[in-house]
Amino acid sequence: MRKRIAPMSSGFTLVELVMVIILIGVLSALGVGLFASRSAFSPLLATQQLASATLLAQQAALAGNSSNSLTISQSAEHFRFTVGARTFELSRAETSLSVASGLPLTVTFGADGSPGTGTNIEFTFTGDSTFESCLSSLGAVYRGSCQL
Repeated sequence: MRKRIAPMSSGFTLVELVMVIILIGVLSALGVGLFASRSAFSPLLATQQLASATLLAQQAALAGNSSNSLTISQSAEHFRFTVGARTFELSRAETSLSVASGLPLTVTFGADGSPGTGTNIEFTFTGDSTFESCLSSLGAVYRGSCQL
C-alpha cells in the first residue's frame, strides 16, 4: 500500500490578504491627513535663501566686485532675491514678507562684508503663521527676531 502525500501549498490565505489591504488603506488615510494641511512655503527655506543671497553679496563685496548689493522684493507669486545679475525666486504660497523700511529693499555691503545700513534688519513672513528672520549689522542672517 502506498501513502499519498498532499502537495505543499504556499501562498497567503484570504484573511491575510484582506488584513493587508485594510492596513494599507488605514496607513494611506493617515498619510494624506499629515500632508494635506502643509503649504508649499517653508519659513526655513526662505531664511536659507535669504542667507545664501546675503552671503553671495558679501563675498562679492569682499572681492571688490560691483555686485555687492542685495535687493529683496516680492511679486504676486514669488519672493525675489537679486544679487548683481543673479535672481533667486521662492514661491510665496499666500505668504507675505514685511520689512520696517518697506519693500523692495536694497542692502549694499561694504568692503568688510557688513551691510551699509549699520543696523539690524528684521524680516517678518506672515501667512498661516508668523516667522521672523534677522540680518544683523554684522551681516549674519538667523532665525528669530533681531536682538538689540
